[in-house]
Amino acid sequence: MPDVYTPRRLHRDEFLSLRGLRHHILRWGEPRAGQPPLVMVHGWMDVGASFQFVVDALRAEREIIALDWRGFGLSDTTGADCYWFPDYLGDLDALLDAVSPAAPVDLLGHSMGGNVAMSYAGVRPQRVRRLVNLEGFGMPDVSPAAAPERLAKWLDELKDPPTLRPYATLADVAERLRKNNPRLTAAKAAWLAGHWARETPEGFQLNADPAHKLANPMLYRKAEVLACWQRITAPTLWVEGSDDQLTRFWGSRYPREDFEARLALVPGLARTVLQDAGHMLHHDQPEALAAVLEPFLA
Repeated sequence: MPDVYTPRRLHRDEFLSLRGLRHHILRWGEPRAGQPPLVMVHGWMDVGASFQFVVDALRAEREIIALDWRGFGLSDTTGADCYWFPDYLGDLDALLDAVSPAAPVDLLGHSMGGNVAMSYAGVRPQRVRRLVNLEGFGMPDVSPAAAPERLAKWLDELKDPPTLRPYATLADVAERLRKNNPRLTAAKAAWLAGHWARETPEGFQLNADPAHKLANPMLYRKAEVLACWQRITAPTLWVEGSDDQLTRFWGSRYPREDFEARLALVPGLARTVLQDAGHMLHHDQPEALAAVLEPFLA
């Protein structure tokens, strides 16, 4: 077995009831007078513990809170057969009501979480002091003409819902993590595997509701997303890895020029590229990311 990563800062596990679902949050540090909490929200098929490495790399002590989205990590599943994007905004709003009802927070999101954070910061601009988006590119705009085919696909998948296969050991989970991201060290993968999966009678099952893998029946509407982005008032930091994940994920369906035009609409934007990093840049280069975050959040 490889060595297992040892966190420098230990988190506290807490559970909050948000909109009728029991949500798991990880909390590091203590509240400090005059300093907002830093709230971190993860991406699709990930967990809040994913931020441990960058939390450890931050030098300054501060209160940090990471959420497991509904249906991920140790948070409740909905019990429904699919997930709706607006619910993430609702859950985030309820989280901020619970942890910082009277003052704005610093908000950081990765991938899907970055997209939630950007939309939320435009809808509730008064609740966000600083905004950080880690590779939350959004998605290609979809023509309304695609709706019938998308809805048909969704209906078909409801009849044969997706599943997540179990793994024989946690070492197999760690291997899967490293296959997804070869830059992830064996020690970090071994630590993260224990948060990414739980033991069941059938083996180690990922902490994720398979319903997340269903086709989304709602089309991505760029115009609606950008209407939110244009209302952001918080200074915003865009961070991406040097590996071009946008092209890797979408190819010609979502060209870089389209994304650059979207990002140009965000007021008060700063941006940076982390070298030798891919989509999981908070795993690949946590120290470099922390060095960018600290002056921006100061």
